Amino acid sequence: MVAEGEIPLANVIFRGIIMTYNIALLKGDGIGPEIVDSAVKVLEAVGKKFGHTFNFTPYLIGGAAIDATGKPLPEETVKGCLASDSVLLGAVGGPKWDTLPGNMRPEKALLGIREAMGLFTNLRPAKLYPALKDDCPLRADIVANGFDILIVRELTGGIYFGERGMREGKYGEEAYDTECYSRMEIERICKVAYESAKKRNGKLTSIDKANVLDSSRLWRKIVHEMEKDYPDVEVADMLVDNAAMQLVRNPAQFDVIVTTNMFGDILSDEASQITGSIGMLPSASLGNTTVGLYEPIHGSAPDIAGKNIANPIATILSGAMMLLYSFSLKEESDAIVAAVDKVLNAGYRTADLAHGGEYLTTKEVTEKIIENL
Repeated sequence: MVAEGEIPLANVIFRGIIMTYNIALLKGDGIGPEIVDSAVKVLEAVGKKFGHTFNFTPYLIGGAAIDATGKPLPEETVKGCLASDSVLLGAVGGPKWDTLPGNMRPEKALLGIREAMGLFTNLRPAKLYPALKDDCPLRADIVANGFDILIVRELTGGIYFGERGMREGKYGEEAYDTECYSRMEIERICKVAYESAKKRNGKLTSIDKANVLDSSRLWRKIVHEMEKDYPDVEVADMLVDNAAMQLVRNPAQFDVIVTTNMFGDILSDEASQITGSIGMLPSASLGNTTVGLYEPIHGSAPDIAGKNIANPIATILSGAMMLLYSFSLKEESDAIVAAVDKVLNAGYRTADLAHGGEYLTTKEVTEKIIENL
């Protein structure tokens, strides 16, 4: 993961104004193509404004890949992503492929591409925009001062990647999934979390289930072994069930959260709902290089696909995260975030935030964001 101020090595023209970046596009299924197209338009506008060149190459993933190649993650896609400077993903899945076996489902491609790219860190910000306070389902007094949380989720270990299968058990046929974490996996994700907390408000909450799970006990032990290396970071432990409650009771108490793959998956979706709309939240998946995978945290929403009403802001903000974390283009990233703020503050809303009132289409809100860059 590249630090702020560093310049990634791949495909960059140094000491000149123009920088060139090669970005793989994984549009996927449902609304994926629409929201990725919106993010591409914004990135192209940023390139024009700041003097950069973004080259986009599309690859198949998910259900679209199954239909075309019989595989959810073709080898060509993996090679294309590994050869790119970064990757922008839309969404995968839909009812059309729900009857396929687990190893052939579109969602299997997500685990596969993360593993192939070595992306062990998932950063999921959950921020309540002032303009969207009335959309938050929590009481007004709870969110009066807003909240800005960064969830650091371990992405390539734990129960999603452990041994699994079917067997004959005590009560007959049973299925099993195994939660395993090594010291190395815990140390590297906690390093990201500690470093993130240093750059923010210096507060880190580690979430586990150490009262029950041995994997969580090792997790907690290592979190506190590393504490001595970060004396300026305040660290606290919290059990996952309590954390789920605290997110809706007092979300402002959190700054940076670090947790396991499954707990992070669940808690980040919960956090998304208290921001007003899941359509607002981006994410970044990172490893040991500057090549990352950026995507909205929402799904493919096949029920609204092709209707030009999907909210593209989460994908656009994912593009902003790409500019920051993979390309160290902080000014450009900040310009996108500021443009989104301006659009929301002006009262413009997408269908998911309009509550039955007037709204902008996917294309219209994209143009508004570009106008405000």
